[in-house]
Amino acid sequence: MNTVIHIGIDVHKDSYSLCSYSFATKQFFGQTKIASNSNLVIKYVKKLLEGQSNMEVLCGYEAGPTGYGLYRDLEKEGIACVIMAPTTLPKASGNRVKNDRLDAQDLAKHLAWGTYSAVHVPTSEDEAVKNFTRLRNTRVNAMKKAKQNLLAFLLRSGRVFTEGKKYWTNIHYTWLRQQRFTDPVDQETFKEYLQEVHDQQEKVDRYNQRIEEFSQLDAYREKVARLRCFRGIETHTALSLVCEIGDFSRFANAQQFSSYLGLVPSEDSSGQREKRGGITKTGNTRLRLLLIEGANSTLKSSLYGQKSKRLKARQNGNEPEVIAYADKANRRLHRVYGNLTNRGVNKNKATVAVARELSCFIWGMMNGRIE
Repeated sequence: MNTVIHIGIDVHKDSYSLCSYSFATKQFFGQTKIASNSNLVIKYVKKLLEGQSNMEVLCGYEAGPTGYGLYRDLEKEGIACVIMAPTTLPKASGNRVKNDRLDAQDLAKHLAWGTYSAVHVPTSEDEAVKNFTRLRNTRVNAMKKAKQNLLAFLLRSGRVFTEGKKYWTNIHYTWLRQQRFTDPVDQETFKEYLQEVHDQQEKVDRYNQRIEEFSQLDAYREKVARLRCFRGIETHTALSLVCEIGDFSRFANAQQFSSYLGLVPSEDSSGQREKRGGITKTGNTRLRLLLIEGANSTLKSSLYGQKSKRLKARQNGNEPEVIAYADKANRRLHRVYGNLTNRGVNKNKATVAVARELSCFIWGMMNGRIE
């Protein structure tokens, strides 16, 4: 029977702290601190296994900003490794001593006793696409900020758009192009603000086009097409879900998937007292926000009447069962929203509840539960 040595690695940008733990002897050994270099970790493990034919190792470190590079380097060398979700690691209350050495010891013990949950490690291709979709989100936020800056400048200058109800329409852009300032510096400032809006919009459009191209890759085409059958889910949201979640079957049920997205109610109950609060907001923040935006978009559509041309185009080519399931979801989401608002629930809370329902339908779609 092989002996398993558990190696905890406290990972930082500039250094790695390593500690080995023997479950058989309940002893720590091999404590060291090295530069943040995967090759040094591999060298440490190989030296530990030198001459030990009946020994295996399992490395582990907390998920963090350093990403998956160390994990992939160890896997290439045939060294087993897991990345532990920090929120699942139990912490002793009252412990006020914390340093890299002790953190590495704690990680090694969590590995040995199994008191952790491993995070999903995406493929390098999925991670690359995920990073690009997040780049697009960053640019969208920059565009929103540019628009806010322009409107704030116009308001300070006494220029208020009154020729329509909505900003950033063709009428609004025509009005913007007609603005003239007597002071040349103000005119220059206005032009710079307006140009920044156009620049950011151009980048967002260009990124959207690339995301459309990514969605047609063999690894994503079918999954994205299915998700786009839902109202409120366009290509960007669908591709983000596919590349960030990876394998949807790793969630045993829809409740687990909603919990991962932080869309389930929090709870603080004890004894005979039951207290539930707002959603937990744990897990993947970006996907949670995308689903809330999708739910909000879904609720703007009509429950009855003909489908929009855009929705028909997205659903075209999918199996009838998939389309019927997506239409069933739309009816369910409107019904849930109506029931909640009729009971006096705040509209924002009701929209989040709809997002939770939408996440359950997404889980069912991606796991073939479309009866």
